[in-house]
Amino acid sequence: MSRFYSYRNAALIPYTPGEQPKVLNVTKLNTNECPFPPSEKALAFAAAHTRPLNLYPELQCIDVRSKLAELHGIDADNIVLGNGSDELLNFAFLAFCDDRRGVAFPNISYGFYPVYADLNHVPALEIPLREDFSVAPEDYFGLGRTIFLANPNAPTGMALTPAQIETILKANPDDVVVVDEAYVDFGGESCIPLIKSYDNLLVIQTFSKSRSMAGARLGFAAGDKELIRDLNTIKFSINPYNINSMTLALGLGVLEDEETTRSNCRTIMENRAYTVAELEKLGFTVLPSCANFVFAASGKIGGQELYLRLKERGVLIRHFDKPGISAYNRITIGTREQMDILLKNIREILEGTV
Repeated sequence: MSRFYSYRNAALIPYTPGEQPKVLNVTKLNTNECPFPPSEKALAFAAAHTRPLNLYPELQCIDVRSKLAELHGIDADNIVLGNGSDELLNFAFLAFCDDRRGVAFPNISYGFYPVYADLNHVPALEIPLREDFSVAPEDYFGLGRTIFLANPNAPTGMALTPAQIETILKANPDDVVVVDEAYVDFGGESCIPLIKSYDNLLVIQTFSKSRSMAGARLGFAAGDKELIRDLNTIKFSINPYNINSMTLALGLGVLEDEETTRSNCRTIMENRAYTVAELEKLGFTVLPSCANFVFAASGKIGGQELYLRLKERGVLIRHFDKPGISAYNRITIGTREQMDILLKNIREILEGTV
């Protein structure tokens, strides 16, 4: 770091994203992207509704917010958009956490939570998962902290039900509970309906996974109108024009074609079931997943070795060198062809280790 770097962030360890190779001739199953592009219908709608790029984007993002509100049965004032869900997570840290009100989240979860805690100088309590990798709701009762829960969790893919989330809300009436639903469309159940009953619930979703827009950067938060006002205060204090015009148009186009989104999700869930069954035939332990990925470990080869051997063969998966999960790898669910390439290479690697 330079001699000008602030002492406040001297110990900051940044988030490590998954590999993004410049070449495209790899089987990329490491960053949970959707294997399907936005539909032609969505792209045509976006092209017809793009604001002239010499003008600033529409400040209130009202068209996309209104469409989301219609889909979820809430008001547009219950929604704020972000430059990906990551930006909204950071906004939530800024709005609802400080040196007096700390944060709590699972010790094995989305890697950005501890980064945002450090970046914003928020005292963090990392709560261990249970032995079966599940989140136990009772571990989050009465903490006196803002709570962040990825649901389904990452990298495990395991999910709590809205009823379980509701017990956490009831046990923490004076603290905000942020439910990060990046993967909810692949078998989880959204907590958005609960915002009508709980003013301390904030639900964050992304367009990156089920809606094929990882490269466009769009997310949204839904919650009580007062919580949304808080987030807008942060947004307008940092970057009011945080969503570019092309992303807004594409987001609206994708929302106008929910049929394709739901069809893609069904296909991915079918491919997930197929992949789990084939991995289990090979002796893998696979955690129950409600996400567009699986978390799997083999008794025949270590997690890091399998990751490296597959990488040599042009197949990328995600390995986390962290105590408790280093035997596992997170594998994004792609097309059937991509999953067959993965499985073929795993079989060949395992046959070579016998």
